[in-house]
Amino acid sequence: MATFLYRVGRLAFRRRWYVALVWAAVLAAVGLGALKAPGAADEEFSMPGIESQKAFDLMEERFPGASADGATARVVFVAPGGEKVTATENKKAVEEAVAELGQGAQVAAAVDPFQARAVSEDGTTAYSTVTYKVGANDLTDASKTHLTQTLAQARDSGLTVEAGGSAMDGGGGPGGAAEVIGVAIAAVVLLVTFGSLAAAGLPLLTAIIGVGVSMATILALSSALGLSTTTGTLAMMLGLAVGIDYALFVVSRYREERAKGRTPQEATGMAVGTAGSAVVFAGLTVVIALAGLSVVGIPMLTKMGLAAAGAVVVAVLVALTLVPAFLGFWPNAVLSRRARKSGRVEEEAAENGGTRWARFVLRRPLPVLLLGVVGLGALAVPMTDLQLGMPGDEAKATSTTERRAYDALADAFGPGFNGPLTVVVDARGDEDAKGAVTAISEQIGGTKGVVSVSPARFNEAGDTAVFSVVPSTAPTDEKTKDLVTTIRGERAGVEAETGATFEVTGTTAMNIDIADKVQAALVPYLIVVVGLAIVLLLVVFRSLLVPLKAALGFLLSVLASLGAVVVVFQQGHGAELLGVEQTGPIMSLMPIFLVGIVFGLAMDYEVFLVSRMREAYVHGEPARQAVTSGFRHSARVVVAAALIMIAVFAGFIGESDSMIKMIGFGLASAVLFDAFVVRMAIVPAVLALLGDKAWWLPKWLDRILPRVDVEGEALSRRSEPQEREQEREQEQEQEQEQADAEAGADPARAADLDVARA
Repeated sequence: MATFLYRVGRLAFRRRWYVALVWAAVLAAVGLGALKAPGAADEEFSMPGIESQKAFDLMEERFPGASADGATARVVFVAPGGEKVTATENKKAVEEAVAELGQGAQVAAAVDPFQARAVSEDGTTAYSTVTYKVGANDLTDASKTHLTQTLAQARDSGLTVEAGGSAMDGGGGPGGAAEVIGVAIAAVVLLVTFGSLAAAGLPLLTAIIGVGVSMATILALSSALGLSTTTGTLAMMLGLAVGIDYALFVVSRYREERAKGRTPQEATGMAVGTAGSAVVFAGLTVVIALAGLSVVGIPMLTKMGLAAAGAVVVAVLVALTLVPAFLGFWPNAVLSRRARKSGRVEEEAAENGGTRWARFVLRRPLPVLLLGVVGLGALAVPMTDLQLGMPGDEAKATSTTERRAYDALADAFGPGFNGPLTVVVDARGDEDAKGAVTAISEQIGGTKGVVSVSPARFNEAGDTAVFSVVPSTAPTDEKTKDLVTTIRGERAGVEAETGATFEVTGTTAMNIDIADKVQAALVPYLIVVVGLAIVLLLVVFRSLLVPLKAALGFLLSVLASLGAVVVVFQQGHGAELLGVEQTGPIMSLMPIFLVGIVFGLAMDYEVFLVSRMREAYVHGEPARQAVTSGFRHSARVVVAAALIMIAVFAGFIGESDSMIKMIGFGLASAVLFDAFVVRMAIVPAVLALLGDKAWWLPKWLDRILPRVDVEGEALSRRSEPQEREQEREQEQEQEQEQADAEAGADPARAADLDVARA
């Protein structure tokens, strides 16, 4: 592989104009396709195989058209202190506000709370449900403005008016400002690392080009493949992350090769042949982790994973072709300022921060190993208390109208009012369908923890009914989960008595089922992803213990980061420092996202750091000295890459949305633990304790595994005379091409050249 990529790098350097034009043409083509393609549809979230999804599908089948896809807004009216909302003046203000809400161009209906009996028992609070003809993503700015202005006018009457629901969701994806901040910090880190504006700007430029190609492709295919507007979120984040990382490693290796006295073209070939090989295998591990998201069985998650995997593939191709092409345009610009001024590229110092840290660990490997493992283990302990769920408006800041509407409804109607359960009764084949539904309704209504049961609503055929159940506890309360389990557990007895069956759905039940399914899928996902990665790392390092150590270290860092998330967002320790006003269950998809994203980045750091150790060991250095050599060459760029990722992810902590905060905090923590504790401390400590045994591989396994030259061993055997001879040949070819081009424009010159050649 190293030899092949070496040739690719030299070819891209030599034919840089063609490479640049090809990528420009690809970007233009997919960009035009994105502009011409139909818009992406709204996300239709589904979770095959869970009861709440089956019940929802049954409702769509038996109640055609009833499950409208339009956005909704629940407007809450609270009377001033000591008054009732049913008082004459207050009632008039509510009715006027509801009438005005119904006048919106996209509004389907606005329900009068007094006619719908949507007034609390104490008469202090009422609510109106406003339904729209279109989905939340299709609401115009005029419709949203009309809603907010109507709320403001109603407040002028003295009422407290708040609103929640999907119509209140802001347009566009979160994190735009965070991405800008992350890129800015990445630029600073790269500038400090390389000491050159060009060297800092090249990884950013190529990463942005790669992300542009990926996102335009996703938009162009969104309608054909059923991709939603949220599918590209993960692709953009990871494409930017690995795009910077991969270009960073190639440019860093190029500077090393220039320091050895190689010409720009030869240094580019060596950089792509060695660092590029590591990029390929690191990219494969990321693709494995992202494609493995399909194991969970959530269509939306599968699409997001595959789209992000495609973005990573594009980042790898950019690093192997466009980066060396740009190095051909500016071969000296990426060097340090001192090298550019003096005209001489100095050899890398034998002593730097990486070597000093490596020697520190090598002198005391056991204490460093114990400290790292015990520290991460202690952080992982709270993970045993992990509770999964889908936080809603209750997790938003109290400054938002959605949170205030949620609290007002909970105070007036009870905490369970914000998360009612929907029961779908299938009485097809039962002679007395209404009697069966009544019996089931009474049975569920008498269950401990149920506050009320609404009247049943039948379909036209009269064989299916739907009614709501209001729990006494909040949607994210563990008692609500127990209530759902209890109701479902009574189904067998009810079915035997009535001949009808029922299923429980609704947002609360759906969130509970999703959490259970994700929790059950987490272990199989880890087994598949980690298992495939171990096989891949066996091929890369030709060692049995190094891949096992890499996988165990990753598991330790992920568990520690999940423990940190639980401590802050579930238990509330230090939550106020991050602006988290309400703690609760951890978002159901958080562990899967964390494992998939961090696994890829962790294997990046593992491959880039340990491959340099393996390279030194293969070239004859003792095992302990190889560890030091690996840190001398790679520690700085690995630290820079980790700092960039931490900055990008930490920027999301500043978002107002609690779930976005959670994702940003979890990812930043995981990269911090994995890069600086596992890869920079635990890995060298383990390798120091193992010595030569770290690179041991059973003979039978050595015969089975394919041989892939990642360390560039074949390239190291190239003699200097051969290199000089090849360089002279290339220079002669370039001179010949230039002469031919000039001859084409001057016939007399062409004749002279023909005579000279003869």
